[in-house]
Amino acid sequence: MSSLGFGTATRDASTPGAGNTHLKVEQASYAYRATDASAPTFTLGPVTFEAQAHEIVAILGPNASGKSTLLTLLAGLNKPLSGRVEINGAEVSQLDLRVRAQRIALVGQESELLFPLRVWEYVLQGRYPYGRRLRFESDQDCLYAANALAQVGADRLRDRWMDQLSGGEKQRVILARALAQQPSLLLLDEPTQHLDIGGKVELLRRLRRLADGNRYTVLVVTHELDLASEFCDRIVLLHKGKCLRVGTAAEVYDRALLEEVFEAPLEIEMRPNGRPRVILQGS
Repeated sequence: MSSLGFGTATRDASTPGAGNTHLKVEQASYAYRATDASAPTFTLGPVTFEAQAHEIVAILGPNASGKSTLLTLLAGLNKPLSGRVEINGAEVSQLDLRVRAQRIALVGQESELLFPLRVWEYVLQGRYPYGRRLRFESDQDCLYAANALAQVGADRLRDRWMDQLSGGEKQRVILARALAQQPSLLLLDEPTQHLDIGGKVELLRRLRRLADGNRYTVLVVTHELDLASEFCDRIVLLHKGKCLRVGTAAEVYDRALLEEVFEAPLEIEMRPNGRPRVILQGS
């Protein structure tokens, strides 16, 4: 039996983010097909939820549950087969590419480098949606890039080469590039995948501070039950292409449901702050 403790989260589970609805997902679905005439190879059923500024929402589920598919709809990379995804009242898939890049930043599972770059050059790429092609960065671009590095605690890394960073350092720099876009919606696809437990906790704590201190709406794709419970305001639970439940961790974390979804025996305890602690049996 094992249990992971992370300390106290900044926000109380009973108080969702303040402000107007920032992201609205209404009956959004999607289907992958080999050809237009073939049957779907994977279908994501209708998903409905809302998120506000200052909130962190976890898209939770095991592999092949539809998490990354939902993220592509939120990012506007795919248009919903039915339903809508809106950011501040505008349908995401219909936004101009430049406008979308200014409002939404996506941090994928992998960030492949096509050629050697220093950290500073890499973070400045986040300013591309605000400029013209074949131009030098402005003083304002440099200011935003510097602020982004400071926000993630990576100032000292600015002159390092990207391919010489540790996993945790690289993840912070990738996050800094996303922040340099000045997005209002920040999407992260399994950002803790290649980090040890200390790195996972540090990253989620940093995201919590960023959401609390700014007007970011943050969505994190993950299968980390305890991390999602401790650091996220809302959970969207997916399984085999279906949205099973949406709500706070206390509302979503039903023992029988989670054991069925994750195919593992577990126990659930309530922390003093009202957030469930998930204890995996035999791990």
